[in-house]
Amino acid sequence: MDRVDRVLAERIPADRGMGAILAQYMRSLAAHGEECGPAELEQLGAIALDLADACLAGRPGAADELSEEDRARALAARIDTFIGHNLGDPELSPSVVAARHGMSLRRLQLLFRERGESVAATIRRRRLERCREDLADPGQLTVPVHTVALRWGFTNASVFSRLFRETYGASPSEFRRAAALRATTGV
Repeated sequence: MDRVDRVLAERIPADRGMGAILAQYMRSLAAHGEECGPAELEQLGAIALDLADACLAGRPGAADELSEEDRARALAARIDTFIGHNLGDPELSPSVVAARHGMSLRRLQLLFRERGESVAATIRRRRLERCREDLADPGQLTVPVHTVALRWGFTNASVFSRLFRETYGASPSEFRRAAALRATTGV
Protein backbone atom coordinates (compact mmCIF):
# COMPACT_ATOMS: atom_id res chain seq x y z
CA MET A 1 0.00 0.00 0.00
CA ASP A 2 2.97 2.36 0.54
CA ARG A 3 3.61 2.28 -3.20
CA VAL A 4 0.04 3.31 -4.00
CA ASP A 5 0.20 6.04 -1.33
CA ARG A 6 3.37 7.43 -2.93
CA VAL A 7 1.70 7.56 -6.35
CA LEU A 8 -1.39 9.27 -4.92
CA ALA A 9 0.53 11.63 -2.62
CA GLU A 10 1.88 13.80 -5.42
CA ARG A 11 -0.20 16.85 -6.29
CA ILE A 12 -1.68 16.88 -9.79
CA PRO A 13 -1.60 20.43 -11.17
CA ALA A 14 -5.11 21.52 -12.18
CA ASP A 15 -3.97 24.43 -14.32
CA ARG A 16 -2.30 22.55 -17.18
CA GLY A 17 -2.28 19.33 -19.15
CA MET A 18 -4.28 16.31 -18.07
CA GLY A 19 -4.84 17.79 -14.61
CA ALA A 20 -6.62 20.79 -16.13
CA ILE A 21 -8.77 18.54 -18.28
CA LEU A 22 -9.68 16.39 -15.27
CA ALA A 23 -10.45 19.43 -13.09
CA GLN A 24 -12.69 21.01 -15.74
CA TYR A 25 -14.47 17.71 -16.30
CA MET A 26 -15.09 17.25 -12.57
CA ARG A 27 -16.47 20.82 -12.27
CA SER A 28 -18.81 20.17 -15.19
CA LEU A 29 -19.90 16.86 -13.67
CA ALA A 30 -20.63 18.55 -10.32
CA ALA A 31 -22.63 21.29 -12.05
CA HIS A 32 -24.69 19.06 -14.34
CA GLY A 33 -24.51 15.53 -12.94
CA GLU A 34 -27.90 15.66 -11.26
CA GLU A 35 -29.50 16.20 -14.67
CA CYS A 36 -28.33 12.75 -15.80
CA GLY A 37 -29.88 9.33 -15.40
CA PRO A 38 -28.21 6.35 -13.69
CA ALA A 39 -26.78 4.84 -16.87
CA GLU A 40 -25.39 8.22 -17.94
CA LEU A 41 -23.87 8.77 -14.50
CA GLU A 42 -22.16 5.40 -14.67
CA GLN A 43 -20.65 6.31 -18.03
CA LEU A 44 -19.60 9.75 -16.76
CA GLY A 45 -18.03 8.18 -13.67
CA ALA A 46 -16.09 5.77 -15.85
CA ILE A 47 -14.80 8.71 -17.90
CA ALA A 48 -13.70 10.45 -14.70
CA LEU A 49 -11.79 7.32 -13.69
CA ASP A 50 -10.15 7.17 -17.11
CA LEU A 51 -9.06 10.79 -16.82
CA ALA A 52 -7.74 10.27 -13.27
CA ASP A 53 -5.94 7.14 -14.44
CA ALA A 54 -4.35 9.09 -17.28
CA CYS A 55 -3.19 11.79 -14.84
CA LEU A 56 -1.63 9.21 -12.52
CA ALA A 57 -0.13 7.17 -15.33
CA GLY A 58 1.57 10.30 -16.69
CA ARG A 59 3.48 10.78 -13.45
CA PRO A 60 7.13 9.79 -13.97
CA GLY A 61 7.84 6.41 -12.40
CA ALA A 62 4.19 5.76 -11.58
CA ALA A 63 4.24 2.26 -13.04
CA ASP A 64 7.37 1.42 -11.06
CA GLU A 65 5.64 2.36 -7.81
CA LEU A 66 2.83 -0.16 -8.24
CA SER A 67 3.03 -3.85 -7.48
CA GLU A 68 2.17 -6.41 -10.15
CA GLU A 69 -1.14 -7.01 -8.36
CA ASP A 70 -1.96 -3.29 -8.34
CA ARG A 71 -1.07 -3.00 -12.03
CA ALA A 72 -3.32 -5.98 -12.83
CA ARG A 73 -6.15 -4.42 -10.82
CA ALA A 74 -5.69 -1.09 -12.63
CA LEU A 75 -5.68 -2.86 -16.00
CA ALA A 76 -8.89 -4.71 -15.12
CA ALA A 77 -10.51 -1.41 -14.10
CA ARG A 78 -9.46 0.22 -17.39
CA ILE A 79 -10.88 -2.74 -19.31
CA ASP A 80 -14.17 -2.59 -17.40
CA THR A 81 -14.38 1.14 -18.09
CA PHE A 82 -13.65 0.64 -21.78
CA ILE A 83 -16.34 -2.03 -22.05
CA GLY A 84 -18.84 0.23 -20.25
CA HIS A 85 -18.10 3.13 -22.60
CA ASN A 86 -18.49 1.00 -25.70
CA LEU A 87 -21.48 -1.24 -24.95
CA GLY A 88 -23.49 0.46 -27.69
CA ASP A 89 -20.88 -0.35 -30.33
CA PRO A 90 -22.00 -3.53 -32.11
CA GLU A 91 -18.34 -4.15 -33.06
CA LEU A 92 -17.28 -4.44 -29.40
CA SER A 93 -15.76 -7.89 -28.96
CA PRO A 94 -13.04 -9.59 -26.94
CA SER A 95 -10.54 -9.02 -29.76
CA VAL A 96 -11.37 -5.29 -29.87
CA VAL A 97 -10.94 -5.05 -26.09
CA ALA A 98 -7.60 -6.87 -26.25
CA ALA A 99 -6.31 -4.72 -29.11
CA ARG A 100 -7.35 -1.49 -27.36
CA HIS A 101 -5.36 -2.51 -24.29
CA GLY A 102 -2.29 -3.74 -26.15
CA MET A 103 -2.61 -7.32 -25.03
CA SER A 104 -3.16 -10.69 -26.60
CA LEU A 105 -6.63 -12.17 -26.68
CA ARG A 106 -5.30 -15.08 -24.65
CA ARG A 107 -4.01 -12.79 -21.88
CA LEU A 108 -7.36 -11.00 -21.79
CA GLN A 109 -9.22 -14.30 -21.56
CA LEU A 110 -6.96 -15.43 -18.70
CA LEU A 111 -7.62 -12.19 -16.85
CA PHE A 112 -11.36 -12.74 -17.14
CA ARG A 113 -11.15 -16.45 -16.31
CA GLU A 114 -10.11 -15.40 -12.80
CA ARG A 115 -13.44 -13.57 -12.54
CA GLY A 116 -15.44 -16.61 -13.57
CA GLU A 117 -17.00 -14.90 -16.60
CA SER A 118 -15.62 -14.64 -20.12
CA VAL A 119 -15.11 -11.29 -21.85
CA ALA A 120 -17.93 -12.03 -24.30
CA ALA A 121 -20.26 -13.04 -21.45
CA THR A 122 -19.40 -9.84 -19.58
CA ILE A 123 -20.19 -7.70 -22.62
CA ARG A 124 -23.45 -9.58 -23.23
CA ARG A 125 -24.50 -9.37 -19.54
CA ARG A 126 -23.78 -5.66 -19.31
CA ARG A 127 -25.65 -4.97 -22.56
CA LEU A 128 -28.66 -6.93 -21.31
CA GLU A 129 -28.57 -5.02 -18.00
CA ARG A 130 -28.68 -1.71 -19.88
CA CYS A 131 -31.54 -2.92 -22.04
CA ARG A 132 -33.42 -4.07 -18.95
CA GLU A 133 -32.94 -0.65 -17.32
CA ASP A 134 -34.23 1.14 -20.42
CA LEU A 135 -37.19 -1.20 -20.82
CA ALA A 136 -38.16 -0.64 -17.18
CA ASP A 137 -37.90 3.15 -17.53
CA PRO A 138 -41.42 4.66 -17.82
CA GLY A 139 -39.91 7.59 -19.71
CA GLN A 140 -38.91 5.25 -22.54
CA LEU A 141 -42.20 3.45 -23.11
CA THR A 142 -42.53 4.89 -26.61
CA VAL A 143 -39.03 3.77 -27.66
CA PRO A 144 -39.40 0.55 -29.67
CA VAL A 145 -37.80 -2.56 -28.15
CA HIS A 146 -35.58 -3.07 -31.18
CA THR A 147 -34.29 0.52 -30.80
CA VAL A 148 -33.36 -0.15 -27.18
CA ALA A 149 -31.56 -3.32 -28.23
CA LEU A 150 -29.72 -1.51 -31.02
CA ARG A 151 -28.73 1.32 -28.65
CA TRP A 152 -26.83 -1.22 -26.54
CA GLY A 153 -25.12 -3.10 -29.37
CA PHE A 154 -27.59 -5.84 -30.27
CA THR A 155 -28.01 -5.87 -34.04
CA ASN A 156 -30.20 -8.97 -34.33
CA ALA A 157 -33.66 -8.58 -32.75
CA SER A 158 -34.35 -12.31 -32.48
CA VAL A 159 -31.00 -13.02 -30.82
CA PHE A 160 -31.62 -10.15 -28.39
CA SER A 161 -35.12 -11.38 -27.60
CA ARG A 162 -33.91 -14.94 -27.00
CA LEU A 163 -31.04 -13.81 -24.74
CA PHE A 164 -33.33 -11.47 -22.81
CA ARG A 165 -35.90 -14.23 -22.24
CA GLU A 166 -33.20 -16.70 -21.15
CA THR A 167 -31.77 -14.16 -18.72
CA TYR A 168 -34.89 -12.54 -17.28
CA GLY A 169 -37.60 -15.16 -17.87
CA ALA A 170 -39.77 -12.95 -20.08
CA SER A 171 -39.59 -11.46 -23.53
CA PRO A 172 -38.51 -7.80 -23.69
CA SER A 173 -42.08 -6.73 -24.48
CA GLU A 174 -43.54 -8.80 -21.63
CA PHE A 175 -40.92 -7.40 -19.25
CA ARG A 176 -41.71 -3.83 -20.34
CA ARG A 177 -45.47 -4.33 -19.87
CA ALA A 178 -44.94 -5.78 -16.38
CA ALA A 179 -42.57 -2.93 -15.45
CA ALA A 180 -45.06 -0.33 -16.73
CA LEU A 181 -47.85 -1.97 -14.72
CA ARG A 182 -45.69 -1.96 -11.58
CA ALA A 183 -44.89 1.71 -12.13
CA THR A 184 -48.55 2.71 -12.49
CA THR A 185 -50.01 0.50 -9.75
CA GLY A 186 -47.08 0.58 -7.33
CA VAL A 187 -47.17 -3.20 -7.04
